[in-house]
Amino acid sequence: MPESATTPPRRFRLTAARLAAVIATGVLIALPPAATARADVTEPTPVVEGGTASLARDWRWPVHPFRLVRPFVAPAHEYGPGHRGIDLLPVGEGVVRAPAAGVVAFSGQVAGRGVLTVDHGDGLVSTLEPIDSVLPAGTPVDAAAALGRVSVGGHAEAGTVHFGVRLDGVYINPLVLLGGVPRAVLLPCC
Repeated sequence: MPESATTPPRRFRLTAARLAAVIATGVLIALPPAATARADVTEPTPVVEGGTASLARDWRWPVHPFRLVRPFVAPAHEYGPGHRGIDLLPVGEGVVRAPAAGVVAFSGQVAGRGVLTVDHGDGLVSTLEPIDSVLPAGTPVDAAAALGRVSVGGHAEAGTVHFGVRLDGVYINPLVLLGGVPRAVLLPCC
């Protein structure tokens, strides 16, 4: 098909697309990393159902050092598929620690795996599984207090711990509380 006088040659269009990709990659590489092992979040974060929640807390990773094996994947709707937490593979000891101060709300077996839930107040609840723990419900815990050890069972890859957080009953990405979600950067078009 012949090219019109107003349409750039095909070779030029491909080069322009490659140039745009190189510029976008350069901008992304130049951005500073946002994740740290410990995070103090002080700005309000929007809540899915409206309003804001102050997340001015001292949240920590439940295992450290670790590798992030599976990220949070938000579902399209309340009952849709997704991954409502993050899976962490401890590097070294498998001690699971409280991500923030709170009270153990549940500790026991669910569908053959150990689950421990901590109520942190202000509508924030974290769940860790699979975990072997001797802490009973009602036990107060400080941030970074040992809760138990990584166990086996459930949907998480063997040797990993699933870390989920709910805010007023709605799952949120735990990285929001840990400072690991960088702000979106909009790039100019064309």
